[in-house]
Amino acid sequence: MTLAKILTLLLICPFVLTADDWKQFRGPSATGLASDQGIPARLNEGHILWRTSLPGRGLSSPIIVGNQVFISAAEGNEQDRLIVLCFNAQTGLEEWRRSFWATGRTMCHEKTCVAAPTPVSDGDHLVTVFSSNDVVCLDLKGNLQWLRGLTVDYPNASNSLGMASSPLILDGVLVAQIENDSQSLALGIDMADGSNKWSIARPKGANWTSPIPCTHSIKPAVALQSGKGVHLVDVHTGAVLSEYLGGAATIPSGVLVGSMLLAPSHGISALDLSSDLAEIPMLWRSRALSPATASPIVMDNAVFVVNRAGVLTRGSLEGGRREWQLRLKGPFSASAVGFGTVQYWVNEKGLLQVVDVAQGEGTVVSQLDLDQQVLGTPSIANGGLYIRSDSTLWKIGKAPIL
Repeated sequence: MTLAKILTLLLICPFVLTADDWKQFRGPSATGLASDQGIPARLNEGHILWRTSLPGRGLSSPIIVGNQVFISAAEGNEQDRLIVLCFNAQTGLEEWRRSFWATGRTMCHEKTCVAAPTPVSDGDHLVTVFSSNDVVCLDLKGNLQWLRGLTVDYPNASNSLGMASSPLILDGVLVAQIENDSQSLALGIDMADGSNKWSIARPKGANWTSPIPCTHSIKPAVALQSGKGVHLVDVHTGAVLSEYLGGAATIPSGVLVGSMLLAPSHGISALDLSSDLAEIPMLWRSRALSPATASPIVMDNAVFVVNRAGVLTRGSLEGGRREWQLRLKGPFSASAVGFGTVQYWVNEKGLLQVVDVAQGEGTVVSQLDLDQQVLGTPSIANGGLYIRSDSTLWKIGKAPIL
């Protein structure tokens, strides 16, 4: 594949972010990138604008719509009390909370929990999927719109480690990957009433990756990643438009740049989603870029991954050539977020490390120790960096001038 072809793919859907809201896992287009939010790169304790206590357990990322921050949690010895919370983005004060009883299985590995999937919003509604396969749709004031216990329809759709795939909303359809060793499937759910628009069988095997919105073509689609590879699926019908069967990771999700999907597959495999072929063409593959748990992030015309040793690697988008490496203090469960050339990485011990990828071979410009275990991916919106642990939600940013 020529350099000119790859650059054309990157320009098919220009990577410009203008919205301040962060409505889903990894934000706009599920990339981890925000528009320039003015969050300082050099952080200290004074940049913690507020912190608030959370109930129970939770790994889900906060999502932000306007002046509201939404997050999920699970309480009780069996984590069978499902909670959706709303906080004021400016003050950190709780505006409302809603509680529901789990109808499905709540067993999870001790490192994860029932509130692992990140909620999603279309700007008018809030949908939360829990590991128990309970799906709750509320309006932004907390009024129940509809509720589904998917275990009623799919009694064997679970695994012993817990579910963690985060849903997305595209063109009025909620897409959820309910993938496991037994009854593995993906659903397209009508946002109007919670009914199925489609249901498709998926490869059997525990899978914690999340669907990726693909809007580079006339027909809205989602990329579904699993251990078998990647399937490009029509969001309205569930029809498989094309597929890549070269295998892929089941924890870190891919990232879309224009119409090029950088999939965690044998390192990173760059896939051409603009093709009309039944088999998705591969543009290049780099085994030197091997993500562990955290999903890759793209900025400064490069792709970045962190491996199991906590080493951040920069690779070229035009072929995947390794350009430099920087050792961070790991381990990491959370994926990075950022804007411009600045990345925010928070490790499992709660140490937030800020990396400027344009300075030399990458530079850690500041660190902020939150002193709690952090496993969930941060979020960025409206001048704030939001990070959650089981028990605390923080907002970090530039203090207002009084």
